Amino acid sequence: MKTRVNLPLPAAKALNTMGSEIRDARRRRRITIKLMAERAGVSRATIGKIEKGDSTTSIGGYASVLFVLGLTDRLADLVDPAHDLTGRQLDEENLPQRVRIPSNKKR
Repeated sequence: MKTRVNLPLPAAKALNTMGSEIRDARRRRRITIKLMAERAGVSRATIGKIEKGDSTTSIGGYASVLFVLGLTDRLADLVDPAHDLTGRQLDEENLPQRVRIPSNKKR
């Protein structure tokens, strides 16, 4: 059995939320756990872990399930720079005060 990953509380809550939203999306589509497991190429136990937000489940399992649900585009958005407010703020702090055009020195 895999050892539990000691996640920060916000990360654990996010995984739990994602798992319950995956479960709800599966139910809305009237897909059984067995059919989801077959389509995703994982076991039924893995589907159960994903729907509980288990941190020991591989991201590949989550990606396969999102593919079955037609939600893989959301996976690509996870680290989209447009959503990285902190990174953009840090980038803006490093902008130069002045922009100079380099002079062409003749050799």
